[in-house]
Amino acid sequence: MITYPQIDPVLIHAGPLQIRWYGLMYIMGFMLGYQILRKRSAETKLNFDQTVLMDFAFYLFVGVLLGGRIGYILFYNPVMFLKNPMEMAALWHGGMSFHGGMIGTILSGWFFCYQKKVSFYRLADTVIPAIPVGLGLGRLGNFINGELWGRETNVPWAMIFPQDISGHPRHPSQLYEFVMEGVLLFAILWIGRRFNLPKGNLFWLFITFYGLFRLIGEQFREPDAQLMYLLPNMLPNVTAGMVLSLPMFVGGLVMFVLGYSSRWRRASAPVQPAEAAV
Repeated sequence: MITYPQIDPVLIHAGPLQIRWYGLMYIMGFMLGYQILRKRSAETKLNFDQTVLMDFAFYLFVGVLLGGRIGYILFYNPVMFLKNPMEMAALWHGGMSFHGGMIGTILSGWFFCYQKKVSFYRLADTVIPAIPVGLGLGRLGNFINGELWGRETNVPWAMIFPQDISGHPRHPSQLYEFVMEGVLLFAILWIGRRFNLPKGNLFWLFITFYGLFRLIGEQFREPDAQLMYLLPNMLPNVTAGMVLSLPMFVGGLVMFVLGYSSRWRRASAPVQPAEAAV
């Protein structure tokens, strides 16, 4: 068993002001993602100036915060927030849903594209390699907070998390997800951008692999206490995260294949002869 590193969730104490690792990870993810976005904007020749890029980054930041928090409330803990509505704004206590954040980001991105008259798929393919950076840093924030720990286990690298009242050794599933959703997913997308993928397929590649990695991660992650397993008698071991991630994996894979099949159909279509001039 490995000893859990006692990291103070609060990085800086300055009287009533507290700077927490969890919030810092989101800020770092935003800043690094913005730098990747600048590079990708040049690669894809979107020709956005810095002001437009900052506007777009702000849209995404608002989308992921609102979507992530609202998604967590709706998908994972609606009863608690109904009893204590003030907790809805307490982001420093943790509690963000990726699936909600994804929906919020897609909606805010679509609205930005509508305003700027830009192709959604073109912009999505440009932005998507930056997303795993924020995801990975978010998982590190979960680990430092000592939250969202894994299921009980006896593997040599198991840890006892201080906030877990059971005191049982558990999988450090936050670190598994950091590797899969952060490092591996970023590598797949960063390499995938070099290939001549059909428009939108880099976006669907992200959707597919995130769904797959989340399904794998859910095998080791302890379900949220207020939900545990959705239908323990009918579908044992099926968690809310699995239910939300399976459509991502299947739908993303279908859309990825359809993107290629559409390209193949266009490439194999017979060339129509030009009409004779009258």
